[in-house]
Amino acid sequence: MRTLTLGKLGPIVTGKTPKTAVETNFGGPFPFVTPTDMGEGRHIYSTLRTLSDAGLSSVSKAPIPAGSVMVSCIGSDMGKTFIAGVDCFTNQQINSITVDTQKTNPIFVYYNLFSRRAELQRLAAGSSAQPILNKSNFSNIEIELPVRAEQDAIAETLGALDDKIEVNRRMNETLEAMARAAFRDWFVDFGPTRRQMAGASDPHAILGGLIQNQEEAHRLAALFPAALGDNGLPEGWEEGTLSDYAALNPKSWTAKKHPETLEYVDLANTKWGTIETTIRFDWDDAPSRARRIIEPGDTIVGTVRPGNGSYAYIGDEGLTASTGFAVLRPKTKALSPFVNCAATSEENIETLASLADGGAYPAVRPDVVLATPAPLVADELVGGFGLITQTLLDKVEANKRENRTLAATRDLLLPKLMSGEIRLMDAEALG
Repeated sequence: MRTLTLGKLGPIVTGKTPKTAVETNFGGPFPFVTPTDMGEGRHIYSTLRTLSDAGLSSVSKAPIPAGSVMVSCIGSDMGKTFIAGVDCFTNQQINSITVDTQKTNPIFVYYNLFSRRAELQRLAAGSSAQPILNKSNFSNIEIELPVRAEQDAIAETLGALDDKIEVNRRMNETLEAMARAAFRDWFVDFGPTRRQMAGASDPHAILGGLIQNQEEAHRLAALFPAALGDNGLPEGWEEGTLSDYAALNPKSWTAKKHPETLEYVDLANTKWGTIETTIRFDWDDAPSRARRIIEPGDTIVGTVRPGNGSYAYIGDEGLTASTGFAVLRPKTKALSPFVNCAATSEENIETLASLADGGAYPAVRPDVVLATPAPLVADELVGGFGLITQTLLDKVEANKRENRTLAATRDLLLPKLMSGEIRLMDAEALG
């Protein structure tokens, strides 16, 4: 086991931001990584912002090569660790190490730093009013390196777990996109009605190819009107809201009726459809906001800063949500996908964000979420949509549960592998 400083592993670069007031510095072809891009997964392939040629010239640095290890080193995002999936540039909040792959496995370096976030935060604390690990201090952080074969074995073992997590995550993106596309086509764009107006008569074609079973396609296609009414909706449909399909905040724990322990879902750990982590509390130690009883099939939507995307479909039993969520409980199980797609569409989240007010903590009332527009449609049709898309949502939730297990396994192995408590080379020799 050797001990080196990070600066000995390869060149370290601290990024730079062009003048943000100059709009022409942005919007070009060059990926520009900030801590905001450090969300899920290990690699960053795309970024929210990009640099133009003008912005690139003002940065005047060579790109960070794909495969480099990037660590956020300022403020509340301190210690986030990712790998550059493409050549890119970063802002000044990120230090990047281009690891010399002839000497060190960069994936091992990634996992080593990934496991040390709390340590990096402690090292930065007190350095200034804004916690920071500048390039010099970052370069002097020590890392223990086992022999190269051990590095490679550790990187392969942990990488296999994260690879499966990534496969599941990408599958979920596809499944969720399919459900949302079907909802938009049927209940927002009224595609089946418009296709009939354009002359379509085959049930499969009327439904946009969503249903392969001809008998089911014929049954559901017959439920869509063949013309639009004066109100712009398919004939016979009326304007409605989610209150026609769901109840709001139906159950809460009280001082007299509550469990001894809670599995708590808060706003900060719920992002864009995924509950990233839950926190277990004894009742006496739980936050006062831990009151909303949530059940499988519910949809929760954050009412504080709704533009942050703190929403999720609930697939697990035994959870308690913050009162910062609006809990939407479908009136029947078959309505769950419809309610979820309507409440969490990109357009609706943007609308809720625009309606939020309140200064530092802009928020909407829960009843504003319940007032989300949704056309009044025959139960049979909404139920048919639910039968089709519930399978997609169930698979998404199963993948999320598997990912939690995989991540827990990785997090259990990670410190033991890094400390040498578990030696993969020894295990291979014994095998």
